[in-house]
This record gives sequence, C-alpha cells and structure tokens, in this order.
Amino acid sequence: MLNKVSAVARLAGIALAVVAGFMPDLGFNVGLILVVLGLVSGVTMAAERFVPVAATVLVVPAVAAGLAMVPAVGAQLGAVLGGIALLAAGALASAIAMTLFGRVKEDIGGLGK
Repeated sequence: MLNKVSAVARLAGIALAVVAGFMPDLGFNVGLILVVLGLVSGVTMAAERFVPVAATVLVVPAVAAGLAMVPAVGAQLGAVLGGIALLAAGALASAIAMTLFGRVKEDIGGLGK
C-alpha cells in the first residue's frame, strides 16, 4: 500500500512540475507542494537509488540553466527540470531520514542485548 502511495506521489509531482513549468502562475506555492510530494515518494526509496537520485538533485539544476538559453521554450523546460529537482530533493531527504531512523532503531535495539 505504501509503495502505491509513493508511486502516486511521484507521478503527481512529475505532472505538477510539468504543468507548473508551462503555467507558472498557478496561484499556490508549487515548490512547497513538490517538496512535500517528494518527501512522500521518498519514504519507500530503495538504498540503491540514493546515488542516482542524489546525482539528479545535483545535475538537473545545471541542465535547467543550460536549457534556459534555448529560444522560445527554454525557460519553460528549465522550470520543468527545476520542479523535478525539487521533487527529487524531497525524496532524497525523506529516504535519508528513513535510513537514519532505521539505523538508530537498530542501534537502540542492540543496546538491550
């Protein structure tokens, strides 16, 4: 069940990033919603996905800045990638927090032995 919720949050975040990239005046804080959706989607992230997602968080803003130079649609494409970077950053933050929580839980459990 939690995997489905995470998948829906990830899909909704990508869709919102695309919509907000082409319609920037939606009337609400898109960045905050993208980060929250990323936090939800990162709860079930597997450990082997941490490095690719971290690379995405680091590289995508540079690519977005490069795309901004493209005439006509560059700014919109850059905004879409910026939104995806926010989504990935939220996912990575919650995945790291869940991993740390699991490690602390194991360490505390090991103290009683």
